[in-house]
Amino acid sequence: MSKRNGKPGGDAGDTDLVLERLRRHLAFLGLTRTLDELDDRLAWAMRERPGPTALLEHVLGTEAAHKLEQRITRRIDRSGLKEHKTLEAFDFDFQPKLDKSVVLELARLVFVRRHDDVLITGDPGTGKSHLLKAFGLRACEQGIRLRYARCVDLLDDLHAGLADGSYPRRFKSWAVAELFNLIDRRHGRASTAVTSNIQLSDWGKYLGDATLTAAILDRLVMHGLRIDIEGPSYRQHVAQERAAGRGTKRTDRPARRDADEA
Repeated sequence: MSKRNGKPGGDAGDTDLVLERLRRHLAFLGLTRTLDELDDRLAWAMRERPGPTALLEHVLGTEAAHKLEQRITRRIDRSGLKEHKTLEAFDFDFQPKLDKSVVLELARLVFVRRHDDVLITGDPGTGKSHLLKAFGLRACEQGIRLRYARCVDLLDDLHAGLADGSYPRRFKSWAVAELFNLIDRRHGRASTAVTSNIQLSDWGKYLGDATLTAAILDRLVMHGLRIDIEGPSYRQHVAQERAAGRGTKRTDRPARRDADEA
């Protein structure tokens, strides 16, 4: 009498039936990684002969790691982070006035759990957006949902004003109110991180409404953590290095003479 359920010594047909049922179970449970790599998992079990607990831990641990990776990828895709910047890639030596310990402390994202806000200011090219994107990437890895957007992205619908020439007026009279409403709704409930190359004291001039601008800054600063980066532009530094590199290239070919000089 043959043994059933795919045990050693069973018929090949019995084994095939068990494998087919196993594949259906895995598909129903959504264990896609195990389903895709089932042959490798079975080969590993035959080779290593682990105990039941070790076998389950190996299979489920691999599946859990795959699920976590998928979730992180989905969060990043939905976050609006088009560039995946990391703190490891940030050149702290290029900005010696920036306190690295403060940045690393913020990167722990404790401020998110406290619903504190973050303001990063500085001249263009000093790394403000790099830091914010790196914080965002870490948030995705830690299971925190976020939305990264530039102010212009938040106010895309104002572009309709370009057609009738009312964009400047609509920006000054309406956009600042929408920005205030956004900050006010999030105040004390969720963290908001902002970067700006405009000094906070000049925001009113650029937004066009000093009263609402003061209200916005009041809410951001109340539970806000501030980083001000004083230093040179990294983008300009890279551009100068590239220009210098192109300038050092030389050709050894002799200059071509015109026909009348021959």
